[in-house]
Amino acid sequence: MVAERQRLTYTISVPAHRVLILISGLARLATGDRDPNQKIERHLYLRRSAIMARIKRELVYIATGFCPLFLFRLAYGYLDPHGALMTYGQGNTGELPFEFSKRNYASEKFQAPSAAGKESYSVDQKYEKVGSLFSKTSHFDRDEGRLRDIVSQRHALIEYEQSAGLTGNRYLKLALGVVPAEFDALVAEVKQVGELNSISVDKSDKTSEYRDLMAKKTSLETALNALQALKSRAGNVDQSINLEAKILEIEQNLQELGVQLGEYSQENEFCTVKFSLLETKGPVAISLAHRIRVALSWTITYYLLILLLLFFGSLLSLSGLTLAEKLKWITFSASGTIPPREGVAGP
Repeated sequence: MVAERQRLTYTISVPAHRVLILISGLARLATGDRDPNQKIERHLYLRRSAIMARIKRELVYIATGFCPLFLFRLAYGYLDPHGALMTYGQGNTGELPFEFSKRNYASEKFQAPSAAGKESYSVDQKYEKVGSLFSKTSHFDRDEGRLRDIVSQRHALIEYEQSAGLTGNRYLKLALGVVPAEFDALVAEVKQVGELNSISVDKSDKTSEYRDLMAKKTSLETALNALQALKSRAGNVDQSINLEAKILEIEQNLQELGVQLGEYSQENEFCTVKFSLLETKGPVAISLAHRIRVALSWTITYYLLILLLLFFGSLLSLSGLTLAEKLKWITFSASGTIPPREGVAGP
């Protein structure tokens, strides 16, 4: 009897248990909660979606500032008067413009005005005048020919010349000596050769140096005359030899001094014109891809700099507010009172 009752209970309980499992499964399907693992995965998915949405929103904010800056730089490349064409130049120019060691001097006479009851007097000025010009050209052979024609027409003397480089990458250096009367005309014509890049004209007074050389010459001539007068009264052989050596030394100094004074003579009066001509390739139009690349590089650099400045500025402001809050608490702690909360009126 007991065994039959247990068998009947088992027979009824097994289908009931299965019905309960089925009902529970249908309930999870209806609510979407099929499995605890699926619930965790759904939570992670929603969290990732929220993070991605926030990242996309921040990228939109960043692009809002980046795009106008990029468009501004791109438009500036078209509006810049020098941004429509791009010129390729030579890398090694041999130090253009160049130095020229030889010195040319010229003289100029003028009448000094009378002052304080004194009569006017004539002044003979010695000076050095140097013109330096640097030009570029994409037609090197043509402009070199023009330059040499100008030199020939102005009767200028080529005192130094250097030419180097291969076709498309050449340069020419000329140092010209020209009489003072032709200096201004020569500079004006040479300026028209090629595309002038720089020009300078320097004039230095050399009158005091010329007078020093003349005084030194007079002193050496006086000493030489005195030694030659002693030559006839020399005693022994040693004294004669020493005297001859001294006379020879003074004569050598006079010769060197004569060479220096010869540069100031009227026969050698010249002004110097230094001209450098550099060959460049002709200008070419700047492509859109190049403009975009330059604008993008510039925008990234300066936009990152702006973001860094804003970040450090915000960090500095936050640090200042935190420090001010701490100082406020320290002040109230020292006075034995409690600082009022924001939005709560004091007693």
